[in-house]
Amino acid sequence: MAEAQRIVIQGGKRLEGEIKVQGAKNSALPLLAAMSLCNGESTLHNCPSLTDCDAACRILSCLGCRCRREMGSISVNSSVISNTDVPSSLMREMRSSIVFLGAILGRTGHCRLSFPGGCELGPRPIDFHLDAFRKMGVVINEEHGYLDCTAPKGIHGAAIALAMPSVGATENIMLAAVLAKGTTEIHNAAREPEIVDLADFLTKCGAKIKGAGESTVIIEGVERLDCCEHTIIPDRIAAATYLCCGAITRGELILTKACSSHLSMIISVLEQTGCSIYSFNRDSVYINAKKALKSPGTVRTSVHPGFPTDAQPLVMALCTALKGTSIFVETIFENRYKHAAELTRLGAKINIDGRVAVVEGVDRLSGAELEAADLRGGAALVTAGLFAEGVTKISNISHIDRGYENLEKNLRNVGADIKRC
Repeated sequence: MAEAQRIVIQGGKRLEGEIKVQGAKNSALPLLAAMSLCNGESTLHNCPSLTDCDAACRILSCLGCRCRREMGSISVNSSVISNTDVPSSLMREMRSSIVFLGAILGRTGHCRLSFPGGCELGPRPIDFHLDAFRKMGVVINEEHGYLDCTAPKGIHGAAIALAMPSVGATENIMLAAVLAKGTTEIHNAAREPEIVDLADFLTKCGAKIKGAGESTVIIEGVERLDCCEHTIIPDRIAAATYLCCGAITRGELILTKACSSHLSMIISVLEQTGCSIYSFNRDSVYINAKKALKSPGTVRTSVHPGFPTDAQPLVMALCTALKGTSIFVETIFENRYKHAAELTRLGAKINIDGRVAVVEGVDRLSGAELEAADLRGGAALVTAGLFAEGVTKISNISHIDRGYENLEKNLRNVGADIKRC
Protein backbone atom coordinates (compact mmCIF):
# COMPACT_ATOMS: atom_id res chain seq x y z
CA MET A 1 0.00 0.00 0.00
CA ALA A 2 1.35 3.42 -0.98
CA GLU A 3 2.24 5.75 1.89
CA ALA A 4 -0.37 8.46 2.50
CA GLN A 5 0.56 11.97 1.46
CA ARG A 6 1.77 14.58 3.93
CA ILE A 7 2.16 18.33 3.93
CA VAL A 8 5.79 19.31 4.45
CA ILE A 9 6.72 22.85 5.55
CA GLN A 10 10.11 24.50 5.87
CA GLY A 11 9.20 27.24 8.33
CA GLY A 12 10.47 30.74 8.86
CA LYS A 13 9.37 32.27 5.55
CA ARG A 14 7.56 35.59 5.66
CA LEU A 15 4.36 35.64 3.61
CA GLU A 16 3.81 38.51 1.22
CA GLY A 17 1.44 38.82 -1.71
CA GLU A 18 -2.15 38.21 -2.75
CA ILE A 19 -4.49 35.25 -2.15
CA LYS A 20 -7.92 34.74 -3.68
CA VAL A 21 -10.36 33.34 -1.13
CA GLN A 22 -12.43 30.31 -2.19
CA GLY A 23 -16.19 29.96 -2.02
CA ALA A 24 -17.58 29.03 1.37
CA LYS A 25 -17.53 25.31 2.18
CA ASN A 26 -20.20 25.81 4.82
CA SER A 27 -22.46 27.43 2.22
CA ALA A 28 -21.71 25.04 -0.62
CA LEU A 29 -22.90 21.91 1.19
CA PRO A 30 -26.43 23.08 2.15
CA LEU A 31 -26.72 24.79 -1.25
CA LEU A 32 -25.90 21.54 -3.04
CA ALA A 33 -28.56 19.81 -0.93
CA ALA A 34 -31.02 22.60 -1.78
CA MET A 35 -30.51 21.97 -5.49
CA SER A 36 -32.38 18.67 -5.10
CA LEU A 37 -35.52 20.72 -4.37
CA CYS A 38 -35.50 22.44 -7.76
CA ASN A 39 -37.25 21.47 -10.98
CA GLY A 40 -34.62 21.66 -13.71
CA GLU A 41 -30.91 22.48 -13.76
CA SER A 42 -29.44 24.99 -11.35
CA THR A 43 -25.86 26.23 -11.23
CA LEU A 44 -23.65 27.26 -8.32
CA HIS A 45 -20.70 29.51 -9.14
CA ASN A 46 -17.64 29.98 -6.93
CA CYS A 47 -18.09 26.42 -5.68
CA PRO A 48 -14.83 25.21 -4.09
CA SER A 49 -13.19 21.99 -5.24
CA LEU A 50 -13.28 20.06 -1.96
CA THR A 51 -13.69 16.44 -0.99
CA ASP A 52 -16.82 17.39 0.99
CA CYS A 53 -18.35 18.95 -2.14
CA ASP A 54 -17.46 15.83 -4.11
CA ALA A 55 -19.22 13.74 -1.46
CA ALA A 56 -22.32 15.95 -1.71
CA CYS A 57 -22.36 15.46 -5.49
CA ARG A 58 -22.16 11.70 -5.01
CA ILE A 59 -25.21 11.88 -2.77
CA LEU A 60 -27.07 13.93 -5.41
CA SER A 61 -26.13 11.39 -8.07
CA CYS A 62 -27.40 8.62 -5.82
CA LEU A 63 -30.75 10.43 -5.64
CA GLY A 64 -30.98 10.45 -9.43
CA CYS A 65 -29.71 13.99 -10.08
CA ARG A 66 -27.18 14.71 -12.82
CA CYS A 67 -24.15 16.70 -11.67
CA ARG A 68 -21.59 18.48 -13.81
CA ARG A 69 -18.56 20.52 -12.73
CA GLU A 70 -16.97 23.08 -15.03
CA MET A 71 -14.12 25.10 -13.59
CA GLY A 72 -15.49 26.76 -10.43
CA SER A 73 -19.14 25.96 -11.09
CA ILE A 74 -21.36 22.95 -10.40
CA SER A 75 -24.61 22.36 -12.29
CA VAL A 76 -27.21 19.96 -10.95
CA ASN A 77 -30.23 18.75 -12.88
CA SER A 78 -32.78 17.54 -10.34
CA SER A 79 -35.78 17.21 -12.64
CA VAL A 80 -36.17 13.62 -11.45
CA ILE A 81 -35.56 12.21 -7.97
CA SER A 82 -35.54 8.44 -8.43
CA ASN A 83 -34.18 7.36 -5.05
CA THR A 84 -34.66 8.55 -1.47
CA ASP A 85 -32.28 6.16 0.31
CA VAL A 86 -28.76 7.47 0.96
CA PRO A 87 -26.18 4.71 1.57
CA SER A 88 -24.25 4.70 4.83
CA SER A 89 -20.96 4.87 2.94
CA LEU A 90 -21.91 8.30 1.56
CA MET A 91 -23.38 9.66 4.80
CA ARG A 92 -20.25 8.78 6.74
CA GLU A 93 -18.04 10.94 4.54
CA MET A 94 -19.15 14.23 6.12
CA ARG A 95 -21.14 15.45 9.10
CA SER A 96 -22.99 18.05 7.02
CA SER A 97 -24.63 15.31 4.98
CA ILE A 98 -27.53 15.49 7.43
CA VAL A 99 -28.84 18.55 5.55
CA PHE A 100 -29.92 16.20 2.80
CA LEU A 101 -32.58 14.90 5.16
CA GLY A 102 -34.58 18.14 5.07
CA ALA A 103 -34.10 18.56 1.33
CA ILE A 104 -35.17 15.02 0.40
CA LEU A 105 -38.13 15.13 2.78
CA GLY A 106 -39.18 18.47 1.37
CA ARG A 107 -39.05 17.18 -2.20
CA THR A 108 -40.45 13.64 -1.80
CA GLY A 109 -41.92 13.23 1.68
CA HIS A 110 -39.66 10.24 2.39
CA CYS A 111 -36.00 9.71 3.22
CA ARG A 112 -33.91 6.90 4.65
CA LEU A 113 -30.33 7.56 5.68
CA SER A 114 -27.78 6.71 8.33
CA PHE A 115 -26.32 9.00 10.95
CA PRO A 116 -23.64 11.26 9.43
CA GLY A 117 -19.85 11.14 9.81
CA GLY A 118 -17.28 13.97 9.72
CA CYS A 119 -14.94 15.51 12.29
CA GLU A 120 -15.27 14.19 15.84
CA LEU A 121 -15.55 17.41 17.83
CA GLY A 122 -17.79 16.06 20.56
CA PRO A 123 -21.58 15.55 20.63
CA ARG A 124 -23.43 17.36 17.88
CA PRO A 125 -26.89 15.83 18.39
CA ILE A 126 -29.39 15.95 15.56
CA ASP A 127 -32.27 15.85 18.02
CA PHE A 128 -33.05 19.48 17.14
CA HIS A 129 -33.52 18.44 13.51
CA LEU A 130 -35.66 15.42 14.28
CA ASP A 131 -37.87 17.19 16.84
CA ALA A 132 -38.55 19.93 14.30
CA PHE A 133 -39.45 17.45 11.57
CA ARG A 134 -41.86 15.66 13.90
CA LYS A 135 -43.64 18.98 14.48
CA MET A 136 -43.89 19.29 10.69
CA GLY A 137 -45.70 15.97 10.33
CA VAL A 138 -42.76 13.62 9.79
CA VAL A 139 -42.83 10.14 11.32
CA ILE A 140 -39.30 8.99 12.21
CA ASN A 141 -38.18 5.45 12.96
CA GLU A 142 -34.65 4.95 14.26
CA GLU A 143 -33.15 1.48 14.06
CA HIS A 144 -29.76 -0.11 13.38
CA GLY A 145 -28.11 3.31 12.89
CA TYR A 146 -30.61 4.42 10.24
CA LEU A 147 -33.33 7.06 10.17
CA ASP A 148 -36.44 6.13 8.21
CA CYS A 149 -38.53 9.26 7.76
CA THR A 150 -41.94 9.62 6.11
CA ALA A 151 -44.65 12.26 5.98
CA PRO A 152 -47.88 10.28 5.48
CA LYS A 153 -50.02 13.41 5.21
CA GLY A 154 -47.34 15.64 3.72
CA ILE A 155 -45.06 18.11 5.45
CA HIS A 156 -46.79 21.09 7.01
CA GLY A 157 -45.60 24.32 8.55
CA ALA A 158 -45.02 24.65 12.28
CA ALA A 159 -43.73 27.01 14.94
CA ILE A 160 -40.31 25.71 16.01
CA ALA A 161 -38.22 27.09 18.86
CA LEU A 162 -34.65 25.81 18.83
CA ALA A 163 -33.01 25.17 22.20
CA MET A 164 -29.85 26.69 20.72
CA PRO A 165 -29.24 28.49 17.42
CA SER A 166 -27.96 25.44 15.54
CA VAL A 167 -26.78 26.18 12.01
CA GLY A 168 -27.47 22.67 10.76
CA ALA A 169 -30.95 22.53 12.28
CA THR A 170 -31.86 25.96 10.91
CA GLU A 171 -30.74 24.92 7.42
CA ASN A 172 -32.52 21.57 7.59
CA ILE A 173 -35.80 23.12 8.70
CA MET A 174 -35.58 25.74 5.95
CA LEU A 175 -35.00 23.05 3.33
CA ALA A 176 -37.99 21.03 4.50
CA ALA A 177 -40.24 24.08 4.93
CA VAL A 178 -39.92 25.78 1.54
CA LEU A 179 -42.20 23.20 -0.14
CA ALA A 180 -44.35 22.46 2.93
CA LYS A 181 -48.01 23.37 3.31
CA GLY A 182 -48.47 26.51 5.35
CA THR A 183 -46.02 28.69 7.24
CA THR A 184 -43.03 27.67 9.31
CA GLU A 185 -41.50 29.91 11.97
CA ILE A 186 -38.01 29.19 13.30
CA HIS A 187 -37.34 30.94 16.61
CA ASN A 188 -33.81 31.23 18.01
CA ALA A 189 -32.55 30.52 14.50
CA ALA A 190 -28.86 30.58 13.61
CA ARG A 191 -27.76 33.90 12.10
CA GLU A 192 -24.58 32.95 10.23
CA PRO A 193 -23.88 34.40 6.76
CA GLU A 194 -24.27 30.89 5.34
CA ILE A 195 -27.93 30.90 6.48
CA VAL A 196 -28.48 34.10 4.51
CA ASP A 197 -26.73 32.60 1.48
CA LEU A 198 -29.02 29.56 1.56
CA ALA A 199 -32.09 31.79 1.85
CA ASP A 200 -30.90 33.93 -1.07
CA PHE A 201 -30.56 30.85 -3.28
CA LEU A 202 -33.95 29.44 -2.31
CA THR A 203 -35.60 32.83 -2.83
CA LYS A 204 -34.16 33.02 -6.35
CA CYS A 205 -35.80 29.64 -6.97
CA GLY A 206 -39.19 30.94 -5.83
CA ALA A 207 -39.20 30.31 -2.08
CA LYS A 208 -40.77 32.81 0.30
CA ILE A 209 -38.41 33.43 3.21
CA LYS A 210 -38.22 36.37 5.60
CA GLY A 211 -35.78 37.10 8.40
CA ALA A 212 -32.74 35.06 7.33
CA GLY A 213 -29.79 36.32 9.34
CA GLU A 214 -32.07 37.28 12.23
CA SER A 215 -33.23 35.27 15.23
CA THR A 216 -36.67 34.53 13.71
CA VAL A 217 -37.00 33.11 10.20
CA ILE A 218 -40.42 32.76 8.56
CA ILE A 219 -40.94 30.46 5.58
CA GLU A 220 -44.18 30.36 3.64
CA GLY A 221 -44.38 27.12 1.70
CA VAL A 222 -44.78 27.17 -2.09
CA GLU A 223 -45.86 24.48 -4.53
CA ARG A 224 -42.58 24.24 -6.48
CA LEU A 225 -39.11 25.67 -6.86
CA ASP A 226 -37.59 26.46 -10.22
CA CYS A 227 -33.92 26.51 -11.16
CA CYS A 228 -31.53 29.44 -10.88
CA GLU A 229 -27.88 30.51 -10.95
CA HIS A 230 -26.22 31.56 -7.73
CA THR A 231 -22.75 32.64 -6.63
CA ILE A 232 -21.56 31.28 -3.28
CA ILE A 233 -20.29 33.76 -0.70
CA PRO A 234 -16.56 33.83 0.20
CA ASP A 235 -15.31 31.37 2.81
CA ARG A 236 -14.80 33.38 5.99
CA ILE A 237 -12.90 30.57 7.75
CA ALA A 238 -10.51 30.11 4.83
CA ALA A 239 -9.99 33.89 4.91
CA ALA A 240 -9.34 33.70 8.68
CA THR A 241 -6.81 30.95 8.04
CA TYR A 242 -4.81 33.07 5.60
CA LEU A 243 -5.00 36.09 7.93
CA CYS A 244 -3.55 33.99 10.76
CA CYS A 245 -0.86 32.61 8.44
CA GLY A 246 0.08 36.15 7.46
CA ALA A 247 0.14 37.27 11.08
CA ILE A 248 2.24 34.41 12.47
CA THR A 249 4.90 34.92 9.79
CA ARG A 250 4.83 38.70 10.39
CA GLY A 251 3.77 39.06 6.79
CA GLU A 252 1.75 41.36 4.57
CA LEU A 253 -1.16 39.93 2.57
CA ILE A 254 -4.08 41.03 0.46
CA LEU A 255 -7.07 38.69 0.40
CA THR A 256 -9.29 39.14 -2.63
CA LYS A 257 -12.85 37.82 -2.98
CA ALA A 258 -13.19 38.19 0.80
CA CYS A 259 -16.09 39.72 2.72
CA SER A 260 -14.81 41.87 5.59
CA SER A 261 -18.25 42.14 7.22
CA HIS A 262 -18.25 38.36 7.71
CA LEU A 263 -14.82 38.60 9.38
CA SER A 264 -15.54 41.36 11.89
CA MET A 265 -14.95 39.33 15.08
CA ILE A 266 -11.83 37.67 13.68
CA ILE A 267 -10.44 40.99 12.50
CA SER A 268 -11.16 42.49 15.93
CA VAL A 269 -9.10 39.80 17.69
CA LEU A 270 -6.24 40.13 15.19
CA GLU A 271 -6.21 43.91 15.61
CA GLN A 272 -5.86 43.36 19.37
CA THR A 273 -2.62 41.48 18.65
CA GLY A 274 -1.24 44.54 16.86
CA CYS A 275 -1.99 43.60 13.24
CA SER A 276 -3.01 46.40 10.90
CA ILE A 277 -6.07 45.34 8.92
CA TYR A 278 -8.38 47.21 6.59
CA SER A 279 -10.73 46.43 3.73
CA PHE A 280 -10.99 48.09 0.33
CA ASN A 281 -12.66 47.57 -3.05
CA ARG A 282 -15.62 45.97 -1.24
CA ASP A 283 -14.19 42.46 -1.45
CA SER A 284 -10.53 42.77 -0.43
CA VAL A 285 -8.87 42.63 3.00
CA TYR A 286 -5.31 43.77 3.74
CA ILE A 287 -3.22 42.64 6.73
CA ASN A 288 0.19 43.91 7.82
CA ALA A 289 1.82 42.12 10.75
CA LYS A 290 5.35 43.48 10.46
CA LYS A 291 5.50 45.09 13.89
CA ALA A 292 5.78 43.25 17.22
CA LEU A 293 2.60 41.39 18.07
CA LYS A 294 1.15 40.50 21.48
CA SER A 295 -1.50 38.28 23.00
CA PRO A 296 -5.13 39.32 22.34
CA GLY A 297 -6.06 38.36 25.92
CA THR A 298 -9.20 36.24 26.18
CA VAL A 299 -10.90 34.71 23.14
CA ARG A 300 -14.34 33.25 23.78
CA THR A 301 -16.14 31.36 21.03
CA SER A 302 -19.84 31.97 20.52
CA VAL A 303 -22.63 31.62 18.01
CA HIS A 304 -22.78 34.24 15.28
CA PRO A 305 -22.20 37.17 15.45
CA GLY A 306 -19.71 36.13 18.13
CA PHE A 307 -16.24 34.71 17.57
CA PRO A 308 -16.59 31.53 15.43
CA THR A 309 -15.51 28.21 16.90
CA ASP A 310 -14.04 27.24 13.52
CA ALA A 311 -11.49 30.05 13.84
CA GLN A 312 -10.44 29.15 17.38
CA PRO A 313 -7.73 26.60 16.41
CA LEU A 314 -6.25 29.06 13.91
CA VAL A 315 -5.98 31.92 16.38
CA MET A 316 -4.62 29.54 19.02
CA ALA A 317 -1.84 28.54 16.62
CA LEU A 318 -1.05 32.23 16.13
CA CYS A 319 -1.03 32.90 19.88
CA THR A 320 1.59 30.22 20.50
CA ALA A 321 4.05 32.63 18.87
CA LEU A 322 2.88 35.89 20.46
CA LYS A 323 4.23 37.67 23.52
CA GLY A 324 2.05 37.18 26.59
CA THR A 325 -0.64 34.80 27.76
CA SER A 326 -3.83 34.08 25.82
CA ILE A 327 -6.93 32.40 27.25
CA PHE A 328 -9.41 30.51 25.07
CA VAL A 329 -12.89 29.60 26.22
CA GLU A 330 -14.62 27.11 23.90
CA THR A 331 -18.40 27.30 24.39
CA ILE A 332 -19.60 25.42 21.28
CA PHE A 333 -17.83 22.04 21.06
CA GLU A 334 -16.44 20.21 24.07
CA ASN A 335 -13.72 18.37 22.15
CA ARG A 336 -12.22 21.17 20.06
CA TYR A 337 -8.71 21.23 21.51
CA LYS A 338 -7.24 18.16 19.79
CA HIS A 339 -4.81 20.40 17.91
CA ALA A 340 -3.33 21.66 21.19
CA ALA A 341 -1.42 18.45 21.89
CA GLU A 342 0.08 18.55 18.40
CA LEU A 343 1.05 22.21 18.78
CA THR A 344 2.98 21.33 21.94
CA ARG A 345 5.10 18.97 19.83
CA LEU A 346 6.38 22.12 18.13
CA GLY A 347 7.27 23.63 21.50
CA ALA A 348 4.07 25.53 22.21
CA LYS A 349 3.07 26.01 25.86
CA ILE A 350 -0.62 25.15 26.21
CA ASN A 351 -2.55 24.00 29.27
CA ILE A 352 -6.08 22.63 28.92
CA ASP A 353 -8.68 22.56 31.70
CA GLY A 354 -12.04 21.44 30.35
CA ARG A 355 -13.26 24.07 27.94
CA VAL A 356 -10.49 26.54 28.83
CA ALA A 357 -7.06 26.63 27.19
CA VAL A 358 -4.22 28.82 28.43
CA VAL A 359 -1.52 29.60 25.86
CA GLU A 360 1.79 31.13 26.92
CA GLY A 361 3.53 32.59 23.89
CA VAL A 362 7.08 31.46 23.09
CA ASP A 363 9.85 33.05 21.03
CA ARG A 364 10.38 30.04 18.80
CA LEU A 365 8.75 26.82 17.65
CA SER A 366 10.66 23.87 16.23
CA GLY A 367 9.49 21.69 13.36
CA ALA A 368 8.15 18.24 14.17
CA GLU A 369 6.02 15.41 12.78
CA LEU A 370 2.33 16.12 13.41
CA GLU A 371 -1.03 14.52 12.69
CA ALA A 372 -4.21 16.40 11.82
CA ALA A 373 -7.19 15.20 13.87
CA ASP A 374 -9.84 17.36 12.21
CA LEU A 375 -10.33 20.02 9.53
CA ARG A 376 -9.64 23.30 11.34
CA GLY A 377 -7.15 21.70 13.72
CA GLY A 378 -5.21 20.52 10.68
CA ALA A 379 -5.18 24.06 9.28
CA ALA A 380 -3.91 25.28 12.66
CA LEU A 381 -0.94 22.90 12.39
CA VAL A 382 -0.14 24.34 8.95
CA THR A 383 -0.34 27.86 10.42
CA ALA A 384 2.09 27.02 13.23
CA GLY A 385 4.37 25.10 10.86
CA LEU A 386 4.87 28.23 8.78
CA PHE A 387 6.47 29.89 11.83
CA ALA A 388 8.38 26.92 13.26
CA GLU A 389 12.12 26.59 12.62
CA GLY A 390 13.10 23.61 10.53
CA VAL A 391 10.76 21.10 8.89
CA THR A 392 7.20 20.31 9.96
CA LYS A 393 5.49 17.26 8.47
CA ILE A 394 1.72 16.92 8.81
CA SER A 395 -0.02 13.60 8.14
CA ASN A 396 -3.72 12.65 7.93
CA ILE A 397 -4.25 15.61 5.63
CA SER A 398 -7.50 14.25 4.20
CA HIS A 399 -9.14 16.29 6.97
CA ILE A 400 -7.61 19.48 5.56
CA ASP A 401 -8.72 18.62 2.03
CA ARG A 402 -12.33 18.61 3.22
CA GLY A 403 -12.27 22.38 3.64
CA TYR A 404 -9.42 24.00 1.71
CA GLU A 405 -8.97 24.40 -2.01
CA ASN A 406 -5.34 24.74 -3.18
CA LEU A 407 -4.07 25.47 0.34
CA GLU A 408 -0.42 24.67 -0.36
CA LYS A 409 -0.44 26.40 -3.76
CA ASN A 410 -1.96 29.57 -2.31
CA LEU A 411 0.58 29.70 0.49
CA ARG A 412 3.47 28.86 -1.82
CA ASN A 413 2.45 31.72 -4.12
CA VAL A 414 2.95 34.20 -1.26
CA GLY A 415 6.34 32.89 -0.16
CA ALA A 416 5.77 29.77 1.96
CA ASP A 417 8.04 26.77 1.52
CA ILE A 418 5.30 24.15 1.55
CA LYS A 419 4.60 21.06 -0.50
CA ARG A 420 2.61 17.85 -0.54
CA CYS A 421 4.46 14.57 -0.89
